[in-house]
Amino acid sequence: MIPPPGTGAFLNAHGWGGAAVRPLAGDASFRRYFRVELAGRTAVLMDAPPDKEDSGPFLAIGRHLDALGFSAPQPLATDLAQGLILLEDFGDARVNPVLAADPRAEEDIYAAAVDLLAELHRYPPTDVPPYNEAELLREARLFPDWYLPAVGVAEAPGYDAAWAPLWPALFTHPPVLVLRDYHADNLMLLDRPGLRRLGLLDYQDALAGHPAYDLASLLQDIRRVVSPTLEAAMIDRYIALRPELDAAAFRTAYAILAAQRNIKILGVFTRLYVRDGKPSYPAFHPRLWELVNANLAHPALAPVKAWFDAHVPASARRGVEVA
Repeated sequence: MIPPPGTGAFLNAHGWGGAAVRPLAGDASFRRYFRVELAGRTAVLMDAPPDKEDSGPFLAIGRHLDALGFSAPQPLATDLAQGLILLEDFGDARVNPVLAADPRAEEDIYAAAVDLLAELHRYPPTDVPPYNEAELLREARLFPDWYLPAVGVAEAPGYDAAWAPLWPALFTHPPVLVLRDYHADNLMLLDRPGLRRLGLLDYQDALAGHPAYDLASLLQDIRRVVSPTLEAAMIDRYIALRPELDAAAFRTAYAILAAQRNIKILGVFTRLYVRDGKPSYPAFHPRLWELVNANLAHPALAPVKAWFDAHVPASARRGVEVA
């Protein structure tokens, strides 16, 4: 992976001239990442092409999280015209590979992640758009818009109507900052003075919505399996940390949002393959269907389950085949 044009001049201008630049893992967006090393110092260079990515929200939300005392990588230098941002380096200890190497740490790390959410949710959201019914439905529609055509199934009437009675349950609680991709691959274990134990990544799409969303994102992880026992224990832990919540209403919202998120991601990952030519993403479809089929068994999802049972046969629940 070749650094973007202008990298040398950018680094020179900000005291990193002559630094070694090597690629890091990217994500599902157009952003790319590089580690910059010079004389024992390291930083992360984010390449976010301004014609494809708006880095303003990332910087603003990062400042907000930092002001609240949470660990979000802060910019060391920026050139938004080129889409270049030099960030604090949180290292390589992402929670997912850490737990792959030491599964015994799972409960302790997930407890810390739940505690972080509970604390964050005590603050009102910053100035971000609402995670409202229109946005929830737009996301849910990624399934019929992208996944169904890819498996040769025509959308049947009634999909939007099946979701309609579920939305009111998601607006009975004051909104919180929803990071939207809060899971083991976007959490970093930190061991440095002045930083919390867990560092946050990938929060540029944050919205103001229901507190159950990020908990569902954490506990129904697509890339690693969280056992039902641990999932239940961590939901209990979150509710115990927020005694002001209506526990039954929260659990219902959790079920709805877990289903909405996983059904949305079936569409997102299909779009990444079909439109963007990224062939690795359909490999996650079986795991997603495992989650979705379990989600649809919850009584709160009865209208959506009825639509799926009537119009999405078992043969269409195996994922998209990669050519």
